[in-house]
Amino acid sequence: MQIAFYSPLKSPCHSAPSGDRRMARQLISALRCSGHTVTITSDLRSFEGHGNPEHQAIIRHEADSEAKRIIRVIQETDRQLRPEVWFTYHLYYKAPDWIGPRVCQALGMGYVIAEASHAPKRQHGPWASGHEAVVNAIQTADSILSLTKRDMPCVTPLMHDLARQFYLPPFLEKNPDQIASREEVRHAVANRYGLDTRKQWLLAVAMMRPGDKLNSYEFLARALGALSNDDWQLLIVGDGTARADVESAFSSIGSAIDGGPVAWTGQLDEAALIDVYAACDVFVWPAVNEAYGMALLEAQAAGIPAVAGNYGGVPEVLQDGVTGLLVEPGSLEQFTGAVRSMIESPSLRATFGERARAYVHSERSLAQASQIVNEAVEHAVVVHPRRGIRAS
Repeated sequence: MQIAFYSPLKSPCHSAPSGDRRMARQLISALRCSGHTVTITSDLRSFEGHGNPEHQAIIRHEADSEAKRIIRVIQETDRQLRPEVWFTYHLYYKAPDWIGPRVCQALGMGYVIAEASHAPKRQHGPWASGHEAVVNAIQTADSILSLTKRDMPCVTPLMHDLARQFYLPPFLEKNPDQIASREEVRHAVANRYGLDTRKQWLLAVAMMRPGDKLNSYEFLARALGALSNDDWQLLIVGDGTARADVESAFSSIGSAIDGGPVAWTGQLDEAALIDVYAACDVFVWPAVNEAYGMALLEAQAAGIPAVAGNYGGVPEVLQDGVTGLLVEPGSLEQFTGAVRSMIESPSLRATFGERARAYVHSERSLAQASQIVNEAVEHAVVVHPRRGIRAS
């Protein structure tokens, strides 16, 4: 089946890495794994983060022109190659889908959304037009894939009678193979970043940008600053516009370069990151307002237990007391205590780590995700009231 793919928040082709770009690419892989042909139909970014009505109007005008262009292109395409389904990934009031519903209604295409967020409280205010567009998209959709269960109750009432909602747990396209020699990798990482192999290595992996990511880093610095003893070090992987602020937050703890416990890697490619995951002992991330957290899945796939804040969809990627520990949002004392318990108990780390690896490999694979995604696509084609009708 031919699929038109669109991600209004961030295109899969965007230059800046992020969990959102990662999931968009994984969804494309899931579609292709099911035998579909996927075309990224537009790179237009609808995100407007400041609540500026004038800027929103400009984006909407650009989207209107883009929709007209796409409709024209599809109409001029050979019928056998025209998309049957429009697939939109991640829309919410700050990044609505102005294009998909219009194209689908004009050309009689099925409409699938993955990760739709409906916030009724945004009906009025600076993003009212984006909220209205989200409502329209959800009402138009034939299938909706929800990556967290918390999004489902607000979405369901808006869906049309024949539409269906599917739960698609966050997944990984690639699960890293077990490292043949962890000690060899650990020594290499130690030499590269000035770490002590006799200590327990904590790991944080996240982009450094203002807002929730920076808040998480600042919380982590305060929590680890309360840890006693000298038996741990922290490896931080990431970069971004807020790096100076992140470094400032950890300045009182001290850098490994100066004999302190914190080492910085900057942004790493996939191969280097796999080595880092394999070498470390505990993944630590406060996850302030995190949707779910791809890095939490990556760490567990590598057999690393995690300590994370119990925000949003985080419980849907980390099993509390099974693959790691969830702590009450905002509780420095609980977070510090959970990290300390991991540091002091090799048996707890080993048990959680083994379960974490098995959990991700058995329950969060590309193959399983592709089955759910394919079912959603097929449902959209079957129930669409104008299926089979194509504009000439």
